[in-house]
Amino acid sequence: MTGAPDGAAVRAVAAVDLGATSGRVMIGRIGPQTLELELVSRFPNGPVETPEGLRWDFDALFENVVRGLAKAVRREPSIESIGIDAWAVDYGLLHDGVLLAPPFHYRDGRTSRGVEEVHARVPFSDLYARNGLQFLPFNTLYQYRADARTSDADTALLIPDLIAYLLTGVRAAERTNASTTGLLDVHTREWDIDLAHALGIPSGMLPAIVDPGTVLGTLTPGMAARIGADLPVIAVGSHDTASAVVAVPMTSPDAAYISCGTWGLVGVEIAEPVLSDATREANFTHELGVDGGIRFLHNVTGLWLLSETVRAWEAEDGAKIDLPALLEAASAVDGPVPVFDANDPSLSAPGEMPTRIADVLRAQGHAVPDGRAAFARSIIESIAAAFAGAIRSAAELSGRPIRTIHLVGGGSLNRVLCQATADRSGVPVLAGPVEATALGNVLVQARTLGAVPSTLEELRALVSRTHSPERYTPRP
Repeated sequence: MTGAPDGAAVRAVAAVDLGATSGRVMIGRIGPQTLELELVSRFPNGPVETPEGLRWDFDALFENVVRGLAKAVRREPSIESIGIDAWAVDYGLLHDGVLLAPPFHYRDGRTSRGVEEVHARVPFSDLYARNGLQFLPFNTLYQYRADARTSDADTALLIPDLIAYLLTGVRAAERTNASTTGLLDVHTREWDIDLAHALGIPSGMLPAIVDPGTVLGTLTPGMAARIGADLPVIAVGSHDTASAVVAVPMTSPDAAYISCGTWGLVGVEIAEPVLSDATREANFTHELGVDGGIRFLHNVTGLWLLSETVRAWEAEDGAKIDLPALLEAASAVDGPVPVFDANDPSLSAPGEMPTRIADVLRAQGHAVPDGRAAFARSIIESIAAAFAGAIRSAAELSGRPIRTIHLVGGGSLNRVLCQATADRSGVPVLAGPVEATALGNVLVQARTLGAVPSTLEELRALVSRTHSPERYTPRP
């Protein structure tokens, strides 16, 4: 693919970017010296309790996506394509093209049964040697094992693939997201059919794998009529972290990244898997990147802890909390605050987060901070400490020195967190871009359309030219 020549017209695409708490549709405008986003639509996303367990309100999510795309086309008729990224691991089951039920939420409690049943058949050490995936109790293979309806399905599609199917009628699994399921062979990067059979997971429901940049198909006539244009849907790095890492403006192999939102994904890029006992015990994962590299990373609980705490306080007060004011007060807290294990399993469930954190603090021998500002500061410092620990582990396990940390995503706006991460890691932090995921989505579409250069380095150089990061220097 060739890049756009100097002076070429700015091109436009639509990016659907779905997170675990909200979704957005954005217009991306791209040229040789242009990389811009325009927010068109933002909508909430969250779980609903059902008799069968915790599920996503998928009908509402998809309807919001379609409405957002229609609005984007009305605002920018020159849009040339659509790309979709979303969170990992969750899926929908189809039979004869019909969704059997709304997708389960990854925090649904049924996954614990899946873990027990999977590990009874294949020990985790053997799983890791085959898929290189860190242990998370909600990884897709555990969910499949616990889902009785897999036997009724002819196709299983992860969330962005499911939305692409409903838009185009094409069933496919984008490779970066497929690598988060636990059923992709870490060496061949194809479905591990033997592993699926060993676990009693129907392999026939696993669709063909495609790479980022593949044109999946055009909108069905019905969708084209609703959206107002006959557009192609391009597979991007459909795992949101894969898209985010595309837009991390790294210029050196000695750089690490943190994609920080609800979760913090902390890691480095490597070419070959590191499947040692040490990496398995450190719970580092091997997820695929857009151009075939490996995202060697560790999941750290991110701003989920703070957002859930604020949500609990708002419910207690019956009023919204001014988050910038809370962060300002937290930054002004004088003296040390207690640091707890941000990855404590008891903090993974929603609800009553201040009480849960207070229990963890007491269990770890700390006094609970007095006042909300100090409590918030304790949360932020604990997240930063977890980030710093993961950075040190990434350096040791990969054999690579880390001289710069790029922190992208919503967490890059949290100045207290950025500075605390620099202080606790002893490494400068370059914060931004905030919208790295949507930018990575846009860049892969643009590259497929021939609107930007083809290499990852050149794409990141465009990000650097158009989105200057803010630097945080470690303090003594």
